[in-house]
Amino acid sequence: MNWQNTALTLAGVIGSCVAVVHGILVQRLMVAPWEALADGRMSEPVRRIVPLLLHFSTAAWFLGGLSLVAAANWFGRDARLATGLLVGALFLYGALGNLWGTRGLHPGWMLMTVALVLIACGLQPAGG
Repeated sequence: MNWQNTALTLAGVIGSCVAVVHGILVQRLMVAPWEALADGRMSEPVRRIVPLLLHFSTAAWFLGGLSLVAAANWFGRDARLATGLLVGALFLYGALGNLWGTRGLHPGWMLMTVALVLIACGLQPAGG
């Protein structure tokens, strides 16, 4: 495994781990209180869809991380580039949103930024 593949794999592992922790925190700190508040006050479709929407970014980041690991190990050059750019855009959105939303007081934006740097390194041509 060359250093580009290692960088992409590490970015994927970081992104997936951040997603798992994010999902746990969203469930405990947002979904559970919201469900208690919405019980009996909201229609059933709204009560079903809001938790899914709150976890959407968690699922996107987790699957993005898995995609980076797959790209590093099995994808061709063009598919690696497309995967890196798409997942990089998801991670960038997450990093900026986390930085803004927490005013920089949360390690999530730092970890996503590290993953972005690793994606950029992993997408470098093999010779350079």
